[in-house]
Amino acid sequence: MTLSLRSFLMIVLASSVVMIPSASTYAATKVVTAKIPGNGQPMAAKTDAAKTIHLIFDTSNGPQYAASRDNGKTLSKPIPLVDQGARKPGLEFLTWDMAVTADGTVHVALGNNAWKLKLPKEEWGYFYTSLQPGEKAFAPLRNINHTPSEGFSLAVDDHGIVSAIWMADKLFANISQDGGKNFAETVEIDPMLNPCNCCTTSCAYGSDGRLAILYREETNNERDMYVALWDQKQNSVTKSRVSTTPWVIDSCPMTYYSINRSVDGYVIAWPTKGQIYFARLDADGGRQSPQEVKTPGSNGMRTGIVTIPTPDGQTLVLWNKDDQIGWQLYDNRGRASGGPGSAKTTGKGAAGVLAKNGELVVFQ
Repeated sequence: MTLSLRSFLMIVLASSVVMIPSASTYAATKVVTAKIPGNGQPMAAKTDAAKTIHLIFDTSNGPQYAASRDNGKTLSKPIPLVDQGARKPGLEFLTWDMAVTADGTVHVALGNNAWKLKLPKEEWGYFYTSLQPGEKAFAPLRNINHTPSEGFSLAVDDHGIVSAIWMADKLFANISQDGGKNFAETVEIDPMLNPCNCCTTSCAYGSDGRLAILYREETNNERDMYVALWDQKQNSVTKSRVSTTPWVIDSCPMTYYSINRSVDGYVIAWPTKGQIYFARLDADGGRQSPQEVKTPGSNGMRTGIVTIPTPDGQTLVLWNKDDQIGWQLYDNRGRASGGPGSAKTTGKGAAGVLAKNGELVVFQ
């Protein structure tokens, strides 16, 4: 049989084609649940470079920490976050956020009810503690801003710089250049940022070293979501509106939300009018297609929302509502993978991680 040149070239080209799978061909990552002992309330979970899971949870005896090296199947003996010297009658501490470095150093942000006990206002501030690898107790709790404040979040960059972010009518930060040993004086991030003061902040360092801060604006009662990208070396800030569904309301809705670094930027989730939305952002804070995704989730007042990205571009969105932890997995194009899931939980928090076996572990 004699082949024409055209036929020969068609066969060569066909044999050399590499099939690139569409988003719908990606296998959905398995989602599993793990219970917290002693009726603990999940607050935050992170992994280090070895994929050890670090978990913080609130209990009737105060905030606790535990670790897992078997994908969440078992947890280490809990360690209290609050040292004996910081405890006072009636004073309660609650965890706000946690950041974990590659080597497993744990950094935690906490608040308390000092305002309720009418203690001096300098005690209404941002409290911080840390746990070094191999240590069996957290460092003594420290008040790092001595100011009535809330909306605490925490991020650590690849070089160990710790950024403690908080609100008191405006957005402020205390920065540590030495892994949390010392924090510098308070700085206002940018006077042009006008946060909704009874909501929160969520922050994450990007691959370019800038700190991304997710917050809700309150200017003209337009409660839209923004990401502020802070170049700390140049002390410059750019902000981008990331929500598209408008929300005009003349009071703070008291909501929580989440931003996390992904392979090509960030993943975020937030509530608008009680409905939870999800979006993927590029490294400059720009929305990627499909811009804004309405999830099956809804929220209560100050209930936890978490985004968990995977290396292949999938994202799990978690939310807490009415003693149920709910979730929805999205593929690398922002499309739902399968149906939503849910499980009974306690408290108002939400916590989950991508484990080293590839499973997405949701704590309940």
